Amino acid sequence: MNELLLSNDELDVLRSATKRVINPGARWAAKLGRHSQRNYIAESEEGVRYRVYLRQNLDDERDFSCGLAMIQKSGKPLSLIRYNGSSHRHGDIRYRCHIHRATSQTLEASKKIDSHAEATDRYRTLEGALACLIEDCSVQGVTAKRDEPGLFDGS
Repeated sequence: MNELLLSNDELDVLRSATKRVINPGARWAAKLGRHSQRNYIAESEEGVRYRVYLRQNLDDERDFSCGLAMIQKSGKPLSLIRYNGSSHRHGDIRYRCHIHRATSQTLEASKKIDSHAEATDRYRTLEGALACLIEDCSVQGVTAKRDEPGLFDGS
Protein backbone atom coordinates (compact mmCIF):
# COMPACT_ATOMS: atom_id res chain seq x y z
CA MET A 1 0.00 0.00 0.00
CA ASN A 2 1.17 3.51 -0.75
CA GLU A 3 1.80 5.97 2.04
CA LEU A 4 0.21 8.81 0.09
CA LEU A 5 -3.14 9.44 -1.51
CA LEU A 6 -2.51 12.06 -4.16
CA SER A 7 -4.87 13.86 -6.52
CA ASN A 8 -4.38 13.62 -10.28
CA ASP A 9 -3.09 17.20 -10.23
CA GLU A 10 -0.52 16.33 -7.55
CA LEU A 11 0.59 13.28 -9.55
CA ASP A 12 0.98 15.48 -12.64
CA VAL A 13 3.11 17.94 -10.62
CA LEU A 14 5.39 15.09 -9.48
CA ARG A 15 5.73 13.78 -13.05
CA SER A 16 6.42 17.21 -14.56
CA ALA A 17 8.74 18.62 -11.85
CA THR A 18 12.28 19.19 -13.13
CA LYS A 19 14.54 16.47 -11.78
CA ARG A 20 18.28 15.94 -12.12
CA VAL A 21 19.88 12.51 -12.22
CA ILE A 22 22.57 12.30 -9.53
CA ASN A 23 24.17 9.02 -10.70
CA PRO A 24 24.46 9.36 -14.49
CA GLY A 25 27.04 6.56 -14.60
CA ALA A 26 24.59 3.93 -13.31
CA ARG A 27 25.43 0.53 -14.76
CA TRP A 28 23.30 -2.27 -16.11
CA ALA A 29 22.83 -5.18 -13.69
CA ALA A 30 21.61 -8.70 -14.44
CA LYS A 31 18.29 -9.59 -12.83
CA LEU A 32 16.69 -12.95 -12.14
CA GLY A 33 15.62 -14.59 -15.35
CA ARG A 34 16.81 -13.08 -18.62
CA HIS A 35 16.52 -9.38 -17.77
CA SER A 36 18.94 -6.53 -17.26
CA GLN A 37 18.11 -3.37 -15.29
CA ARG A 38 19.57 0.09 -14.82
CA ASN A 39 18.43 2.43 -12.04
CA TYR A 40 19.07 6.15 -11.97
CA ILE A 41 18.37 8.27 -8.90
CA ALA A 42 17.08 11.80 -9.49
CA GLU A 43 16.16 14.72 -7.26
CA SER A 44 13.90 17.70 -7.76
CA GLU A 45 14.72 21.20 -6.52
CA GLU A 46 12.11 20.60 -3.80
CA GLY A 47 14.15 17.64 -2.51
CA VAL A 48 11.84 14.90 -3.77
CA ARG A 49 13.79 11.76 -4.79
CA TYR A 50 12.90 9.64 -7.78
CA ARG A 51 14.07 6.45 -9.42
CA VAL A 52 14.25 6.28 -13.21
CA TYR A 53 14.46 2.63 -14.16
CA LEU A 54 15.08 0.73 -17.38
CA ARG A 55 14.47 -3.01 -17.80
CA GLN A 56 15.25 -5.07 -20.88
CA ASN A 57 14.60 -8.74 -21.63
CA LEU A 58 17.80 -10.14 -23.07
CA ASP A 59 15.92 -12.57 -25.35
CA ASP A 60 13.19 -10.24 -26.70
CA GLU A 61 14.01 -6.65 -27.67
CA ARG A 62 10.27 -5.77 -27.59
CA ASP A 63 10.04 -6.77 -23.91
CA PHE A 64 11.17 -3.64 -22.06
CA SER A 65 10.01 -1.18 -19.47
CA CYS A 66 11.10 2.35 -18.61
CA GLY A 67 9.56 4.21 -15.71
CA LEU A 68 9.62 6.90 -13.08
CA ALA A 69 8.90 6.25 -9.42
CA MET A 70 8.87 8.70 -6.54
CA ILE A 71 10.77 7.36 -3.53
CA GLN A 72 8.49 7.72 -0.51
CA LYS A 73 9.76 8.55 2.98
CA SER A 74 9.81 4.84 3.87
CA GLY A 75 12.02 4.18 0.85
CA LYS A 76 9.20 2.40 -0.97
CA PRO A 77 8.82 3.53 -4.61
CA LEU A 78 5.52 4.92 -5.89
CA SER A 79 5.31 4.31 -9.65
CA LEU A 80 4.18 7.47 -11.43
CA ILE A 81 4.52 6.43 -15.08
CA ARG A 82 5.82 3.46 -17.04
CA TYR A 83 6.52 3.04 -20.76
CA ASN A 84 6.17 -0.60 -21.87
CA GLY A 85 7.27 -2.36 -25.04
CA SER A 86 5.10 -4.27 -27.47
CA SER A 87 5.91 -7.81 -26.29
CA HIS A 88 2.56 -8.48 -24.64
CA ARG A 89 -1.16 -7.76 -24.68
CA HIS A 90 -2.69 -5.35 -22.23
CA GLY A 91 -6.46 -5.52 -22.29
CA ASP A 92 -7.59 -4.34 -25.72
CA ILE A 93 -4.07 -3.21 -26.62
CA ARG A 94 -2.58 -5.99 -28.69
CA TYR A 95 1.21 -6.13 -28.93
CA ARG A 96 1.69 -2.36 -29.11
CA CYS A 97 3.80 -0.08 -26.99
CA HIS A 98 1.77 1.45 -24.18
CA ILE A 99 2.06 3.85 -21.28
CA HIS A 100 0.78 3.34 -17.72
CA ARG A 101 0.12 6.38 -15.50
CA ALA A 102 -0.72 6.42 -11.81
CA THR A 103 -4.06 8.06 -11.06
CA SER A 104 -5.74 9.07 -7.82
CA GLN A 105 -8.26 6.28 -8.45
CA THR A 106 -5.56 3.59 -8.67
CA LEU A 107 -3.92 4.89 -5.47
CA GLU A 108 -7.25 4.96 -3.60
CA ALA A 109 -8.01 1.40 -4.67
CA SER A 110 -4.43 0.30 -3.78
CA LYS A 111 -4.00 -0.94 -7.35
CA LYS A 112 -0.82 -0.97 -9.38
CA ILE A 113 -0.59 1.51 -12.23
CA ASP A 114 -0.99 -1.44 -14.62
CA SER A 115 -4.78 -1.23 -14.28
CA HIS A 116 -4.93 1.31 -17.12
CA ALA A 117 -2.80 1.78 -20.24
CA GLU A 118 -2.82 3.94 -23.35
CA ALA A 119 -1.42 2.66 -26.65
CA THR A 120 1.28 4.83 -28.21
CA ASP A 121 3.33 5.08 -31.40
CA ARG A 122 5.82 7.56 -29.89
CA TYR A 123 8.53 4.92 -29.38
CA ARG A 124 9.45 1.36 -30.42
CA THR A 125 12.63 0.74 -28.39
CA LEU A 126 13.81 1.12 -24.82
CA GLU A 127 15.97 4.10 -25.78
CA GLY A 128 12.99 5.69 -27.54
CA ALA A 129 10.87 5.11 -24.43
CA LEU A 130 13.57 6.72 -22.27
CA ALA A 131 13.64 9.73 -24.61
CA CYS A 132 9.87 10.11 -24.13
CA LEU A 133 10.21 9.79 -20.34
CA ILE A 134 13.00 12.39 -20.28
CA GLU A 135 10.81 14.80 -22.26
CA ASP A 136 7.50 14.07 -20.52
CA CYS A 137 8.90 14.09 -16.98
CA SER A 138 11.54 16.84 -17.20
CA VAL A 139 14.51 14.59 -16.43
CA GLN A 140 17.96 16.16 -16.75
CA GLY A 141 21.38 14.56 -16.54
CA VAL A 142 20.83 11.63 -18.93
CA THR A 143 20.16 11.60 -22.66
CA ALA A 144 18.47 9.26 -25.11
CA LYS A 145 17.74 9.39 -28.83
CA ARG A 146 14.16 9.39 -30.05
CA ASP A 147 13.22 6.52 -32.32
CA GLU A 148 13.29 7.33 -36.03
CA PRO A 149 9.93 6.94 -37.77
CA GLY A 150 9.51 3.43 -39.09
CA LEU A 151 8.92 2.49 -42.71
CA PHE A 152 5.29 1.64 -41.99
CA ASP A 153 4.44 4.38 -39.48
CA GLY A 154 2.75 6.56 -42.08
CA SER A 155 5.31 9.30 -41.51
